[in-house]
Amino acid sequence: MFRYLTAGESHGPALVGILDGLPSHVKLDVERINETLLRRQGGYGRGARMKIERDEVEFLAGIRGGETLGSPIAVLVRNRDYERNRELMDPLTGTGPPLTNPRPGHADYAGALKYRQRDLRNVLERASARETAMRVCLGAICAQLLENLGITTRSYVSQIGPVVAPELDEWNQCDVEKSDVRCPHESSARAMIAAIDEAKAAGDTLGGRFIVRVDGVPVGIGSNRQPNQRLDGILAGALMGVQTVKAVEVGLGGEVAGRPGSQAHDVFQLEKSAGAVVRPSNRAGGIEGGMSNGEPIVLRVSVKPIPTLMKALKSVNLHERTDAPASIVRSDVCVVPAGAIVGEAMVRLALTGPVLEKYGGDSLQETLANLHRSNAAAKALF
Repeated sequence: MFRYLTAGESHGPALVGILDGLPSHVKLDVERINETLLRRQGGYGRGARMKIERDEVEFLAGIRGGETLGSPIAVLVRNRDYERNRELMDPLTGTGPPLTNPRPGHADYAGALKYRQRDLRNVLERASARETAMRVCLGAICAQLLENLGITTRSYVSQIGPVVAPELDEWNQCDVEKSDVRCPHESSARAMIAAIDEAKAAGDTLGGRFIVRVDGVPVGIGSNRQPNQRLDGILAGALMGVQTVKAVEVGLGGEVAGRPGSQAHDVFQLEKSAGAVVRPSNRAGGIEGGMSNGEPIVLRVSVKPIPTLMKALKSVNLHERTDAPASIVRSDVCVVPAGAIVGEAMVRLALTGPVLEKYGGDSLQETLANLHRSNAAAKALF
Protein backbone atom coordinates (compact mmCIF):
# COMPACT_ATOMS: atom_id res chain seq x y z
CA MET A 1 0.00 0.00 0.00
CA PHE A 2 1.34 3.42 -0.95
CA ARG A 3 1.14 6.21 1.63
CA TYR A 4 2.96 9.34 2.70
CA LEU A 5 3.31 11.57 5.75
CA THR A 6 4.78 15.01 6.39
CA ALA A 7 5.83 16.70 9.62
CA GLY A 8 7.34 20.01 10.62
CA GLU A 9 6.52 23.60 11.52
CA SER A 10 6.98 26.61 9.27
CA HIS A 11 9.80 28.11 11.36
CA GLY A 12 10.92 24.89 13.06
CA PRO A 13 14.23 23.16 12.35
CA ALA A 14 13.06 21.27 9.25
CA LEU A 15 10.27 19.64 7.29
CA VAL A 16 10.26 15.85 7.23
CA GLY A 17 8.52 13.42 4.89
CA ILE A 18 8.05 9.68 4.51
CA LEU A 19 7.05 7.78 1.37
CA ASP A 20 6.06 4.16 1.93
CA GLY A 21 5.23 1.67 -0.82
CA LEU A 22 7.42 2.77 -3.75
CA PRO A 23 9.02 -0.16 -5.60
CA SER A 24 12.76 -0.74 -5.61
CA HIS A 25 15.18 0.27 -8.39
CA VAL A 26 13.66 3.65 -9.21
CA LYS A 27 16.73 5.74 -10.00
CA LEU A 28 16.33 9.26 -8.61
CA ASP A 29 17.70 12.45 -10.13
CA VAL A 30 18.31 14.58 -7.03
CA GLU A 31 19.04 17.69 -9.08
CA ARG A 32 15.58 17.50 -10.64
CA ILE A 33 13.97 17.22 -7.20
CA ASN A 34 15.84 20.32 -6.04
CA GLU A 35 14.89 22.16 -9.24
CA THR A 36 11.22 21.41 -8.53
CA LEU A 37 11.62 22.73 -4.99
CA LEU A 38 13.14 25.90 -6.42
CA ARG A 39 10.20 26.32 -8.82
CA ARG A 40 7.83 26.27 -5.83
CA GLN A 41 9.77 29.15 -4.30
CA GLY A 42 9.44 31.29 -7.42
CA GLY A 43 6.64 33.31 -8.95
CA TYR A 44 5.82 37.01 -8.95
CA GLY A 45 4.23 38.12 -5.70
CA ARG A 46 6.21 35.92 -3.30
CA GLY A 47 7.43 37.38 -0.01
CA ALA A 48 10.85 37.99 1.51
CA ARG A 49 11.16 34.52 3.02
CA MET A 50 11.78 33.01 -0.41
CA LYS A 51 15.04 34.99 -0.47
CA ILE A 52 16.09 33.27 2.76
CA GLU A 53 15.17 29.66 2.04
CA ARG A 54 17.09 27.51 -0.47
CA ASP A 55 15.19 24.26 -0.30
CA GLU A 56 17.21 21.11 -0.94
CA VAL A 57 16.33 17.50 -0.24
CA GLU A 58 18.34 15.36 2.17
CA PHE A 59 17.75 11.61 2.08
CA LEU A 60 17.69 9.82 5.43
CA ALA A 61 16.45 6.34 4.53
CA GLY A 62 15.19 4.15 1.69
CA ILE A 63 17.80 5.19 -0.89
CA ARG A 64 21.20 3.68 -1.66
CA GLY A 65 23.39 4.50 -4.62
CA GLY A 66 20.72 6.88 -5.91
CA GLU A 67 18.06 4.14 -6.21
CA THR A 68 15.01 3.29 -4.12
CA LEU A 69 15.38 0.14 -2.02
CA GLY A 70 11.69 -0.70 -1.73
CA SER A 71 11.75 0.29 1.96
CA PRO A 72 10.21 3.48 3.36
CA ILE A 73 11.88 6.63 2.06
CA ALA A 74 12.59 9.36 4.62
CA VAL A 75 13.58 12.84 3.49
CA LEU A 76 14.29 16.19 5.11
CA VAL A 77 14.20 19.82 3.95
CA ARG A 78 15.79 22.25 6.38
CA ASN A 79 14.24 25.61 7.28
CA ARG A 80 17.04 28.15 7.06
CA ASP A 81 14.82 30.75 8.69
CA TYR A 82 14.87 28.62 11.86
CA GLU A 83 18.15 30.22 12.98
CA ARG A 84 16.39 33.59 13.16
CA ASN A 85 13.56 32.03 15.16
CA ARG A 86 15.40 29.51 17.34
CA GLU A 87 14.46 31.20 20.64
CA LEU A 88 10.82 31.22 19.54
CA MET A 89 10.62 27.79 17.91
CA ASP A 90 13.18 25.49 19.55
CA PRO A 91 11.34 22.15 20.06
CA LEU A 92 12.42 21.95 23.72
CA THR A 93 12.93 25.53 24.90
CA GLY A 94 10.94 27.66 22.46
CA THR A 95 8.96 30.48 24.02
CA GLY A 96 7.79 34.00 23.25
CA PRO A 97 4.84 36.38 23.40
CA PRO A 98 1.64 34.72 22.19
CA LEU A 99 -0.18 35.60 19.00
CA THR A 100 -3.75 36.44 20.00
CA ASN A 101 -5.52 37.93 16.97
CA PRO A 102 -6.81 35.32 14.50
CA ARG A 103 -6.69 36.04 10.77
CA PRO A 104 -9.97 35.68 8.87
CA GLY A 105 -9.58 32.85 6.36
CA HIS A 106 -6.74 31.12 8.23
CA ALA A 107 -6.66 28.09 10.53
CA ASP A 108 -5.83 30.28 13.55
CA TYR A 109 -9.22 30.46 15.27
CA ALA A 110 -10.63 26.99 14.55
CA GLY A 111 -7.28 25.38 15.36
CA ALA A 112 -6.93 27.27 18.64
CA LEU A 113 -10.28 25.91 19.83
CA LYS A 114 -9.69 22.41 18.48
CA TYR A 115 -6.25 21.95 20.06
CA ARG A 116 -6.89 24.15 23.14
CA GLN A 117 -4.06 26.53 22.25
CA ARG A 118 -3.97 30.02 23.74
CA ASP A 119 -1.02 30.96 21.51
CA LEU A 120 -2.14 30.97 17.87
CA ARG A 121 1.46 30.31 16.79
CA ASN A 122 0.98 26.70 17.92
CA VAL A 123 -1.64 26.39 15.18
CA LEU A 124 -0.39 28.58 12.36
CA GLU A 125 3.12 27.13 12.30
CA ARG A 126 1.83 23.77 11.08
CA ALA A 127 -1.06 25.24 9.09
CA SER A 128 1.33 27.41 7.07
CA ALA A 129 1.76 26.64 3.39
CA ARG A 130 5.50 26.33 4.08
CA GLU A 131 4.60 22.67 4.67
CA THR A 132 3.90 22.29 0.95
CA ALA A 133 7.65 22.34 0.32
CA MET A 134 7.76 18.78 1.63
CA ARG A 135 4.76 17.72 -0.45
CA VAL A 136 6.50 19.12 -3.53
CA CYS A 137 9.59 17.14 -2.59
CA LEU A 138 7.65 13.89 -2.19
CA GLY A 139 5.69 14.57 -5.38
CA ALA A 140 8.95 15.09 -7.28
CA ILE A 141 10.09 11.64 -6.17
CA CYS A 142 6.79 10.11 -7.31
CA ALA A 143 7.12 11.93 -10.63
CA GLN A 144 10.24 9.93 -11.42
CA LEU A 145 8.40 6.66 -10.79
CA LEU A 146 5.43 7.76 -12.90
CA GLU A 147 7.67 8.89 -15.76
CA ASN A 148 9.09 5.37 -15.94
CA LEU A 149 5.50 4.32 -16.66
CA GLY A 150 5.01 7.03 -19.30
CA ILE A 151 2.95 9.37 -17.09
CA THR A 152 3.90 13.07 -17.06
CA THR A 153 2.43 16.13 -15.32
CA ARG A 154 2.56 19.85 -16.15
CA SER A 155 0.68 23.02 -15.27
CA TYR A 156 0.14 26.69 -16.03
CA VAL A 157 -1.62 29.67 -14.44
CA SER A 158 -4.84 30.72 -16.19
CA GLN A 159 -6.05 33.44 -13.80
CA ILE A 160 -4.74 35.84 -11.18
CA GLY A 161 -7.27 38.15 -9.55
CA PRO A 162 -9.48 39.69 -12.25
CA VAL A 163 -7.10 38.77 -15.10
CA VAL A 164 -8.21 35.64 -16.99
CA ALA A 165 -5.99 34.15 -19.70
CA PRO A 166 -7.39 32.06 -22.56
CA GLU A 167 -7.58 28.40 -21.58
CA LEU A 168 -5.25 26.29 -23.70
CA ASP A 169 -5.61 22.71 -24.90
CA GLU A 170 -1.87 22.68 -25.60
CA TRP A 171 0.95 24.94 -24.48
CA ASN A 172 4.71 25.13 -24.57
CA GLN A 173 6.01 24.37 -21.09
CA CYS A 174 9.15 26.40 -21.83
CA ASP A 175 6.93 29.49 -22.11
CA VAL A 176 5.45 28.66 -18.70
CA GLU A 177 8.88 28.31 -17.09
CA LYS A 178 10.03 31.64 -18.55
CA SER A 179 6.98 33.51 -17.20
CA ASP A 180 7.18 35.14 -13.77
CA VAL A 181 3.56 34.15 -13.18
CA ARG A 182 3.74 30.77 -14.98
CA CYS A 183 1.32 31.93 -17.67
CA PRO A 184 2.30 31.19 -21.30
CA HIS A 185 -0.05 33.87 -22.69
CA GLU A 186 2.20 36.95 -22.76
CA SER A 187 -0.33 39.79 -22.64
CA SER A 188 -2.27 38.07 -19.86
CA ALA A 189 0.96 37.51 -17.92
CA ARG A 190 1.78 41.23 -18.09
CA ALA A 191 -1.72 42.11 -16.86
CA MET A 192 -1.37 39.60 -14.00
CA ILE A 193 1.88 41.21 -12.86
CA ALA A 194 0.23 44.62 -12.93
CA ALA A 195 -2.67 43.28 -10.85
CA ILE A 196 -0.25 41.88 -8.26
CA ASP A 197 1.57 45.22 -8.05
CA GLU A 198 -1.73 47.01 -7.53
CA ALA A 199 -2.78 44.61 -4.78
CA LYS A 200 0.59 44.94 -3.03
CA ALA A 201 0.34 48.73 -3.06
CA ALA A 202 -3.11 48.45 -1.46
CA GLY A 203 -1.91 46.03 1.23
CA ASP A 204 -4.12 43.35 -0.30
CA THR A 205 -3.69 39.81 -1.72
CA LEU A 206 -4.87 37.97 -4.85
CA GLY A 207 -6.01 34.44 -5.65
CA GLY A 208 -6.55 32.83 -9.02
CA ARG A 209 -6.63 29.57 -10.92
CA PHE A 210 -4.18 27.10 -12.38
CA ILE A 211 -4.59 24.11 -14.67
CA VAL A 212 -2.86 20.76 -14.19
CA ARG A 213 -2.64 18.31 -17.08
CA VAL A 214 -1.51 14.67 -16.86
CA ASP A 215 -0.52 12.81 -20.03
CA GLY A 216 0.08 9.12 -20.55
CA VAL A 217 -2.32 7.77 -17.91
CA PRO A 218 -3.47 4.30 -19.04
CA VAL A 219 -7.15 3.45 -19.22
CA GLY A 220 -8.60 2.08 -16.01
CA ILE A 221 -6.77 3.85 -13.20
CA GLY A 222 -9.26 4.26 -10.36
CA SER A 223 -12.52 2.34 -10.03
CA ASN A 224 -16.30 2.68 -10.00
CA ARG A 225 -16.67 -0.13 -7.46
CA GLN A 226 -16.55 2.01 -4.31
CA PRO A 227 -16.95 5.78 -3.88
CA ASN A 228 -13.51 6.24 -2.30
CA GLN A 229 -11.86 4.50 -5.27
CA ARG A 230 -13.10 6.97 -7.90
CA LEU A 231 -10.12 8.71 -9.49
CA ASP A 232 -11.81 12.10 -9.78
CA GLY A 233 -12.62 12.00 -6.05
CA ILE A 234 -9.07 10.95 -5.18
CA LEU A 235 -7.52 13.76 -7.23
CA ALA A 236 -9.99 16.41 -6.09
CA GLY A 237 -9.53 15.40 -2.47
CA ALA A 238 -5.75 15.64 -2.75
CA LEU A 239 -5.93 19.08 -4.34
CA MET A 240 -8.50 20.33 -1.82
CA GLY A 241 -6.00 19.38 0.86
CA VAL A 242 -3.71 22.18 -0.31
CA GLN A 243 -3.81 25.38 1.74
CA THR A 244 -5.84 28.11 -0.08
CA VAL A 245 -7.49 25.74 -2.60
CA LYS A 246 -11.26 26.27 -2.64
CA ALA A 247 -12.47 24.46 -5.78
CA VAL A 248 -11.37 21.70 -8.15
CA GLU A 249 -12.93 21.03 -11.55
CA VAL A 250 -12.37 18.07 -13.87
CA GLY A 251 -12.63 18.72 -17.60
CA LEU A 252 -15.49 21.13 -18.24
CA GLY A 253 -16.10 21.34 -14.50
CA GLY A 254 -18.85 23.75 -13.52
CA GLU A 255 -19.42 24.72 -17.14
CA VAL A 256 -21.05 21.34 -17.81
CA ALA A 257 -24.07 22.36 -15.71
CA GLY A 258 -25.28 24.72 -18.42
CA ARG A 259 -24.80 22.41 -21.39
CA PRO A 260 -27.16 19.86 -22.94
CA GLY A 261 -25.93 16.29 -23.03
CA SER A 262 -25.17 16.57 -26.74
CA GLN A 263 -22.49 19.14 -25.91
CA ALA A 264 -21.27 17.68 -22.63
CA HIS A 265 -19.78 14.32 -23.58
CA ASP A 266 -16.97 12.97 -25.76
CA VAL A 267 -18.20 10.80 -28.61
CA PHE A 268 -16.32 7.76 -29.90
CA GLN A 269 -15.22 7.41 -33.49
CA LEU A 270 -12.92 5.20 -35.55
CA GLU A 271 -9.71 6.63 -36.91
CA LYS A 272 -9.87 6.17 -40.68
CA SER A 273 -6.30 5.02 -41.26
CA ALA A 274 -5.72 2.54 -38.42
CA GLY A 275 -9.28 1.95 -37.26
CA ALA A 276 -8.40 2.83 -33.69
CA VAL A 277 -11.08 4.15 -31.33
CA VAL A 278 -10.49 7.89 -30.75
CA ARG A 279 -12.20 10.83 -29.07
CA PRO A 280 -12.42 14.18 -30.94
CA SER A 281 -12.85 16.10 -27.66
CA ASN A 282 -11.92 15.81 -23.99
CA ARG A 283 -14.80 17.44 -22.15
CA ALA A 284 -14.64 14.77 -19.44
CA GLY A 285 -11.07 15.77 -18.61
CA GLY A 286 -9.75 12.24 -18.97
CA ILE A 287 -11.99 10.62 -16.34
CA GLU A 288 -15.31 8.81 -16.84
CA GLY A 289 -17.10 6.71 -14.25
CA GLY A 290 -14.35 7.32 -11.73
CA MET A 291 -11.70 5.82 -14.03
CA SER A 292 -9.10 7.23 -16.39
CA ASN A 293 -10.27 6.85 -20.01
CA GLY A 294 -6.95 7.26 -21.81
CA GLU A 295 -7.34 10.96 -22.60
CA PRO A 296 -5.23 13.61 -20.80
CA ILE A 297 -6.45 14.32 -17.29
CA VAL A 298 -7.25 18.04 -17.04
CA LEU A 299 -7.90 19.70 -13.68
CA ARG A 300 -8.75 23.35 -12.97
CA VAL A 301 -7.90 24.48 -9.45
CA SER A 302 -9.15 27.71 -7.85
CA VAL A 303 -7.05 29.33 -5.13
CA LYS A 304 -8.29 31.97 -2.67
CA PRO A 305 -6.27 35.08 -1.77
CA ILE A 306 -4.03 34.27 1.18
CA PRO A 307 -5.39 35.52 4.53
CA THR A 308 -2.39 37.54 5.75
CA LEU A 309 -2.92 41.10 4.51
CA MET A 310 -0.48 43.92 5.15
CA LYS A 311 -3.57 46.11 5.54
CA ALA A 312 -4.95 43.85 8.23
CA LEU A 313 -8.56 42.70 8.27
CA LYS A 314 -10.75 43.26 11.31
CA SER A 315 -10.41 40.69 14.06
CA VAL A 316 -10.40 40.40 17.87
CA ASN A 317 -7.84 39.91 20.62
CA LEU A 318 -8.90 36.57 22.08
CA HIS A 319 -7.07 37.17 25.37
CA GLU A 320 -8.30 40.69 26.03
CA ARG A 321 -11.73 40.19 24.41
CA THR A 322 -11.40 43.45 22.45
CA ASP A 323 -11.67 44.43 18.81
CA ALA A 324 -8.24 44.35 17.13
CA PRO A 325 -6.66 44.00 13.70
CA ALA A 326 -5.72 40.50 12.54
CA SER A 327 -2.15 39.37 13.17
CA ILE A 328 0.33 40.19 10.44
CA VAL A 329 2.85 37.41 9.79
CA ARG A 330 5.40 37.88 7.00
CA SER A 331 3.73 36.53 3.90
CA ASP A 332 3.12 36.81 0.15
CA VAL A 333 0.83 38.88 -2.05
CA CYS A 334 0.04 36.08 -4.52
CA VAL A 335 0.90 32.38 -4.38
CA VAL A 336 -0.94 31.15 -7.46
CA PRO A 337 2.23 30.43 -9.53
CA ALA A 338 3.69 28.48 -6.62
CA GLY A 339 0.31 26.84 -6.10
CA ALA A 340 0.55 25.34 -9.59
CA ILE A 341 3.76 23.56 -8.58
CA VAL A 342 2.12 22.30 -5.39
CA GLY A 343 -0.88 21.20 -7.44
CA GLU A 344 1.34 19.13 -9.73
CA ALA A 345 2.90 17.51 -6.66
CA MET A 346 -0.46 16.60 -5.17
CA VAL A 347 -1.66 15.08 -8.43
CA ARG A 348 1.51 12.97 -8.60
CA LEU A 349 1.10 11.82 -5.01
CA ALA A 350 -2.60 11.07 -5.53
CA LEU A 351 -2.00 9.15 -8.77
CA THR A 352 0.82 7.01 -7.41
CA GLY A 353 -1.44 4.98 -5.12
CA PRO A 354 -4.04 3.94 -7.74
CA VAL A 355 -1.31 3.30 -10.34
CA LEU A 356 0.57 0.98 -7.97
CA GLU A 357 -2.68 -0.73 -6.98
CA LYS A 358 -3.20 -1.68 -10.62
CA TYR A 359 0.37 -2.41 -11.73
CA GLY A 360 2.31 -2.58 -8.48
CA GLY A 361 5.24 -4.83 -7.83
CA ASP A 362 8.09 -4.95 -5.38
CA SER A 363 10.51 -3.64 -8.01
CA LEU A 364 10.25 -1.20 -10.90
CA GLN A 365 10.94 -4.08 -13.30
CA GLU A 366 7.97 -6.04 -11.96
CA THR A 367 5.73 -2.97 -12.13
CA LEU A 368 6.72 -2.32 -15.77
CA ALA A 369 6.09 -5.97 -16.66
CA ASN A 370 2.62 -5.78 -15.10
CA LEU A 371 1.89 -2.59 -17.07
CA HIS A 372 2.97 -4.13 -20.37
CA ARG A 373 0.93 -7.30 -19.78
CA SER A 374 -2.15 -5.24 -18.91
CA ASN A 375 -1.78 -3.06 -22.00
CA ALA A 376 -1.38 -6.12 -24.22
CA ALA A 377 -4.47 -7.77 -22.76
CA ALA A 378 -6.51 -4.60 -23.25
CA LYS A 379 -5.48 -4.32 -26.91
CA ALA A 380 -6.48 -7.93 -27.52
CA LEU A 381 -9.95 -7.43 -26.03
CA PHE A 382 -11.58 -5.84 -29.11
